[in-house]
Amino acid sequence: MTAPRNRAGLRRGLAIAGLGLWLIAGGGTTRAFGQYPQPLPEAPRSPQFLSRYDFHLAAAYLRSDDPTFFMWDTHWGGDFDLVDYVSGRFGFLVDYQAILGDELRPFDPNQGNYTLEFSGSQRIGRTELAAVFHHVSRHLADRPKRPAVAMNVLEARLLRRFDLSPTTLVDVKAEGGRLTESAYVDYTWIGTLDVTARKQVNSVAGAYGRVLGELYATDVTVAGRGTQKGGRIEAGVRIRGKGGAMDLFAGWERMIDADLFDRRPRSWPFAGFRLVR
Repeated sequence: MTAPRNRAGLRRGLAIAGLGLWLIAGGGTTRAFGQYPQPLPEAPRSPQFLSRYDFHLAAAYLRSDDPTFFMWDTHWGGDFDLVDYVSGRFGFLVDYQAILGDELRPFDPNQGNYTLEFSGSQRIGRTELAAVFHHVSRHLADRPKRPAVAMNVLEARLLRRFDLSPTTLVDVKAEGGRLTESAYVDYTWIGTLDVTARKQVNSVAGAYGRVLGELYATDVTVAGRGTQKGGRIEAGVRIRGKGGAMDLFAGWERMIDADLFDRRPRSWPFAGFRLVR
């Protein structure tokens, strides 16, 4: 009886992921790839300092129609809870993304994008609500200095875990917020939905699927364009080791404003790896 229940749980998890894709109609930008959602931590019995730390290092090869500027997408960074006060937690996230092409050399980093986040949350049963300050700063690498491209966003975030079976989990993250400050970008509001289903096969290996969608509302007086949609669909396996884990994955992505200045989305399939703690 266990195997049928597990298969039914996995089907439900994939159905939830599909619902997330349908609701957003695509999704994914510079902030999506490196910040793979980790399993939600359980509340401790008493307040703790530095109760959680997650590190990520990732690289994906992009099957792009413009490999001069878009051949590799790489990330490294960390996400940690500075204080867990049982009823919630205060956390910090940092991520650095480098986009590589082959314009000047075989592995030519042409973009460097920084993401910083501060968040404070409140747990309500298995649901967690958080207030988030989100900052993104985008830069050219080894190129002449151009106008600043950056944004600050105040967001509300909802996190929820669903246990579909002893070996199948679904984590849902939904968030939305308004830009409080920006340079060059024409965004006004941002909304995201991130659904990840995981199934543990044995003590070493597991499979996962992820759907992430984003909607960016814009000020049409700035660049004459409407709401922007981006997306990411990803599936892979996670192999656990003694000190960490490795994801091997593939998928498809539509990245909003992949280039800093041309204001148009780009799409490509990808394959890569991710090291996590």
